[in-house]
Amino acid sequence: MTVAAAQAARRPNIIFILADDLGYGDLGCYEQKIIRTPNLDRMAREGMRFTSAYAGSTVCAPSRCCLLTGLHTGHATVRGNKKPEVGLRDGEVTAASLLKGAGYRTALFGKWGLGGPQTGSVPNLRGFDEFYGYLDQQHAHNSYPEHLWDNQAETFLTENWFNARKAYSNDLFTERALGFLEQQARDPLFLYLAYTIPHANNELGYIAENGMEAPELGPYAIERWPEVEKTFAAAITRMDSDIGRIFDVLRRKGLEENTLVLVSSDNGPHKEGRHDPNFFRSSGPLRGTKRDLYEGGIRVPALARWTGTIAPAQVSDFPWAFWDFLPTAAELAGVAAPPGIDGRSIVPALLGQPQQPHEHFYWEFHEASFQQAVRQGDWKLVRQLPRLELELFNLREDLGETHNLAGQHPQIVRRMEGLFETARTPSPEFPT
Repeated sequence: MTVAAAQAARRPNIIFILADDLGYGDLGCYEQKIIRTPNLDRMAREGMRFTSAYAGSTVCAPSRCCLLTGLHTGHATVRGNKKPEVGLRDGEVTAASLLKGAGYRTALFGKWGLGGPQTGSVPNLRGFDEFYGYLDQQHAHNSYPEHLWDNQAETFLTENWFNARKAYSNDLFTERALGFLEQQARDPLFLYLAYTIPHANNELGYIAENGMEAPELGPYAIERWPEVEKTFAAAITRMDSDIGRIFDVLRRKGLEENTLVLVSSDNGPHKEGRHDPNFFRSSGPLRGTKRDLYEGGIRVPALARWTGTIAPAQVSDFPWAFWDFLPTAAELAGVAAPPGIDGRSIVPALLGQPQQPHEHFYWEFHEASFQQAVRQGDWKLVRQLPRLELELFNLREDLGETHNLAGQHPQIVRRMEGLFETARTPSPEFPT
């Protein structure tokens, strides 16, 4: 039996923790110098830190669709943020439905963003046994909501009525996640913990100097920074602390050696709610932010910890993307992934073994204009606003995408531009 097969036979618990708009440079283990993230930094020391992991998209909804369905944005049902929201297709396989069919207990606490009740595309109908959080991504802008969904029922948070701001939604998601883990006995589990940190309250940001939300400023209260930046840092540190509590429960219940924990972000850092992504160098060495198809918009922090299976203090530059999560989960659960998806299992990469990389990665983006990007090996071709011209970069030599080499390599441009056509299928909901 191969090592991968042996791990699949163990049917490990799988926890995917997803931050919202967390930049590549926002964590200490990715060279953040100011914001304190001791638990995630420890996770990197105890497991694997990926330097070439990609979100599904440069905005929320399509990125989450790619994560759960194994399809990139050229084939995904949800390819952009859109009102009214687009839901998943009837019968569409998700990582949750696949794992539930394999005997896993499944739960989502946090932000769904893949259809409201009017679409029929809600977590409980897409493989999650338990759900508590936001259905609508617009609703999720507010971290002090007046209501949340508990499975398929609306529940009211009266402590937040009349702008009281007493119940912070991300705290509630952590408590539900901890309770879910405390109930763990025999069956394997899949926990998808989708925080809204550090997303801004965009509505509040239009009328106030501070569109960020956190219950307290913590260690940053004494800093002589703009209030919005204190709050931004405090929200990330609070999330880091809550993730530490997740690890504490796993340790206390003896689940560390049979639990794979993944932490990542749905896209690059935002510049919303009056937050300046340059204040903390949230993109790190990368160009661009959320809503860009440059690396800063789609390359994200990604950490993996599986005590006793993933060797500690590993740094991997193996490139993978959110659509690889579903087939990875399938292999670990010992079941087949659905045919026709774009992802492939990264179990070998997690185990530090050689793995065949993707032939290419593809993204498309549908706000303001139709924009595309493709990565093939070290080459990256981008066509995005404002000029929509073809830009070619060598990521090995130019991670910051500062030198457009399109004029010097026309054959590479022609080859990769062909993928702009062949790597996608048309979508009636998201026309080009």
